[in-house]
Amino acid sequence: MKDRLSRLNQYRVMWVMVFFDLPTETKVERSAATRFRKSLLDDGFGMFQFSIYTRFCASRENMQVHINRVQKSLPKKGKVGIMQITDKQFGMIELFHGKKEADMEPPSQQLELF
Repeated sequence: MKDRLSRLNQYRVMWVMVFFDLPTETKVERSAATRFRKSLLDDGFGMFQFSIYTRFCASRENMQVHINRVQKSLPKKGKVGIMQITDKQFGMIELFHGKKEADMEPPSQQLELF
């Protein structure tokens, strides 16, 4: 029974990935890009790669709250994508450094107070 619940939770628990390509040619554009990146960090996102940030969410409802926050902080210029994946899918990501497969760092624990 416990194995069954663990398996189900891997499909209920979600990850939000935010991909962005923002212009940084002028001081105003750099400032907007920095504000957007800082808003992601303030909302509990962590850098996965340059311009790719991820956040663990305990449920789909919690995930939607964070997606709404990202949408409210979108800069006027540039491209931003938001992807939603299950914990199971996130766990199947293969990471490589050069040609050597890299160990995936365990996700940091996110403390949420309601």
